[in-house]
Amino acid sequence: MWVDGSWAVVLLGISVVGGASGGFGPPAVAVPLSLLLCLVVALRRRMPEKMLLLATAVGVAQLITDVEMGPFDFAMLVIVYTVAAEGARWASRFALVAGLCAAPVAHLRWPNGQTSVAAGIAAAVFMTVPFALAWVLGDSIRTRRAYFAQLEERAARLEREREAQSKVAVAAERARIARELHDVVAHNVSVMVVQADGAAYVLDAAPDQAKKALETISSTGRQALAEMRRLLGVLRTGEHEEAGEYVPQPDVQQIEDLVEQCRGHGLPVDFKVEGTPRPLPSGVELTAYRIVQEALTNTRKHGGPNAGASVRLVYFDDGLGLLVEDDGKGAPHELYEEGGFDGQGHGLIGMRERVGMVGGTLDAGPRPGGGFRISALLPLKPAH
Repeated sequence: MWVDGSWAVVLLGISVVGGASGGFGPPAVAVPLSLLLCLVVALRRRMPEKMLLLATAVGVAQLITDVEMGPFDFAMLVIVYTVAAEGARWASRFALVAGLCAAPVAHLRWPNGQTSVAAGIAAAVFMTVPFALAWVLGDSIRTRRAYFAQLEERAARLEREREAQSKVAVAAERARIARELHDVVAHNVSVMVVQADGAAYVLDAAPDQAKKALETISSTGRQALAEMRRLLGVLRTGEHEEAGEYVPQPDVQQIEDLVEQCRGHGLPVDFKVEGTPRPLPSGVELTAYRIVQEALTNTRKHGGPNAGASVRLVYFDDGLGLLVEDDGKGAPHELYEEGGFDGQGHGLIGMRERVGMVGGTLDAGPRPGGGFRISALLPLKPAH
């Protein structure tokens, strides 16, 4: 407004000086018309469509009242440019047509002494060119602004998408860390708790058994610390990884060691492998190990003192099947529902998440004859 208003004042001063002497027509008519056209310049950005209509009305009034062209008519070029750059589409088209018609109509109204038809046509074309250039310049500015606006909107959309992807990645990483921590802590700590309870029970009656239980607690604790160090090392920026300080992720081959460990801790486990063992994708290997680990941990926690378990691995042509069953009393119903209760039940939730990440299926629930069953099918092809 300040810039446009300043130019309007300058244009008004020039027009008033020329119109006061009657150079453009009767001052009583020329001065108000010049005031209106200067108003068009001042308000062209605020109300481009309305100012275009006002400039058109002033032009018609000039033709009727015989007020010849003057400096104030420069406002018509300005409003044509402004409407082409910022106004509505209908206004832009109207400004183009009106601008192209203005010069021929003005030439017919004020021929300026041209005697030949060719000279008149040349003068009309020469007067039309500025209007055409003003409209073309304004339309080019509109196109350029639209292009930059599209680039800004695209950049903003990409930024939002990057933020959303970052949040999804952070959430996925947090879930992965939670699963790993749960698997590492729950399995080993449950063993330590069982052995500690047994040691306290037989401490006076069977010191040798209590000593063996304490040794188991010590070895299990060291194993838990080693796995925690491995997990924390992965979370860091790769330091010490090249030196091989951190052990690799567990795989299917280590399930047999896990079963032997559970047997050594007093849980009878029947383990069988069907089909031809072969290397599997690392994600499937880790998922299978963690499912068996969590299932046996749940058997120790919820199965009761006399519970036994069985583990079946079945190698299919297109996947790996897992079946872990126990004959204990089973977990409470709330624990294998989605979400658990009181913050519990995260082990089965982690199982479902792991199986879903590799595109497999999981079924967990009580057995018809008592106990608990967990079955999973892990495809060899990664999930898309």
